[in-house]
Amino acid sequence: MISIIGSGQVGSAIAFLCISNELDDVLLVNRTKDKAIGEALDISNAIPVNSNVSIHGTDDFSKISGSDIIVITASTGVYLKDRTEMIGAQVNMIKEIANKIKKYCPSAIVLVVSNPLDVLTYVFQKETKLSRNKVIGIASSLDTSRFRYLLSEKFNIKQSQISDALVIGEHGDSMVPIFSRVKINGKKVVEMLTNSEKEKISKEIQNYWKSLRLFKSRSQFGIAKNTFDVIRSIIKNDELIIPASIVLNGEYGENDISIGIPLKINKDGVKEIIGIKLDESENELLKKSSQTIRNYIESL
Repeated sequence: MISIIGSGQVGSAIAFLCISNELDDVLLVNRTKDKAIGEALDISNAIPVNSNVSIHGTDDFSKISGSDIIVITASTGVYLKDRTEMIGAQVNMIKEIANKIKKYCPSAIVLVVSNPLDVLTYVFQKETKLSRNKVIGIASSLDTSRFRYLLSEKFNIKQSQISDALVIGEHGDSMVPIFSRVKINGKKVVEMLTNSEKEKISKEIQNYWKSLRLFKSRSQFGIAKNTFDVIRSIIKNDELIIPASIVLNGEYGENDISIGIPLKINKDGVKEIIGIKLDESENELLKKSSQTIRNYIESL
């Protein structure tokens, strides 16, 4: 069973993908019971004919017992200027959820989607003391999707022509697009962009969510698909390599913070933390991003 805590736009979109692709039974958990039930009733109509999956909604955390995967998309409100602006309330929320998961379903693999992503992933892992390989923050893969999209628009090409695009670091203003690895039709993109063009694209990735909100309330489908891909990888034991947030223990020269880096994921959660070569400027930016997250954690 997949339990999704939070039945807003993102949680419901993830549930829809899981159900329509027949991954497993889904339980929507929401502090407003009627919201969870209503979304479940709607999504239940997307169950394929002859499928054995089911979906239900509840406000009762005890029903998550036996879940293989738990996804946390809950929020205490809508941030408007910065993903960290509700950090105090969000941290209190994640601690409450962590204690309930520890009580009812301590063996699950947990995917954190709520913001500030890296801080909440860290707090959750420390609060529950679950293996760090079973606590994964999903966001850097979304930033990477946005990187690919912006490059495709810049060069007026299909995204399929772009390879090795990657964004690591904080899911926030200090995120680090790795231009040194990207290729377009086999040609290095650093040979095709000026420094000012790279800076412009970097800023556009950082502010993508703000640009999107000029047209709709918040992002929904991109993060839902990226989270679904991880859920599918775990359930199907189909190894997936993506950037995601995990508590580090010396990797990339960092300790005791959670930050987005390339991971190999399978049925056990994180199978491997993948080291990649960065150029000097990217290494420096990653250090600054790590310090940004550490500052937030130390401020709690």
